[in-house]
Amino acid sequence: VVTSKGYPEDVRLSNIRLFLGAIVIVIALFAQFYNKKFPENRNFLMACIASYPFFYVVVNGVLQVIIRFREKNAIMFTYPPPGIFTSTGLRVTSKLPRFSDIYTLTIASADPQSKSAKPSVQLSKSVTQWFTKDGVLVEGLVWKDVEALLEEYAKGTKKSK
Repeated sequence: VVTSKGYPEDVRLSNIRLFLGAIVIVIALFAQFYNKKFPENRNFLMACIASYPFFYVVVNGVLQVIIRFREKNAIMFTYPPPGIFTSTGLRVTSKLPRFSDIYTLTIASADPQSKSAKPSVQLSKSVTQWFTKDGVLVEGLVWKDVEALLEEYAKGTKKSK
């Protein structure tokens, strides 16, 4: 819904996370598939074994910092719509607490400190209203609710729950 309204998705953070994970995997693959047999590749294996925990801990630490402090509950980041210079991108967050049917979707500015940042808007609704008696998701109902939330964000008004 968000991308169909002209907000291109910002995947930079996801690409950074994928790249960091790939580094750790490449080190493990080098150690596993090095083209010499054991006695000859002993020094190479020792270097990989010694460096792997370091890279693993450092990379996972960086990933956890990204997830904890930058992403939080975000399911999507966007750029501003093309041609609009008085707007920031969006940060779409999602929350469904354990043992609850109340789903909360929040749309906020990707850069809340920006002068052009608008107040965040929030939709809290029971997920049961989006499903049929047979348990089939009625995508059109979800689409309409998210579109209404995007329009409310565009107006710049704060929405109460």
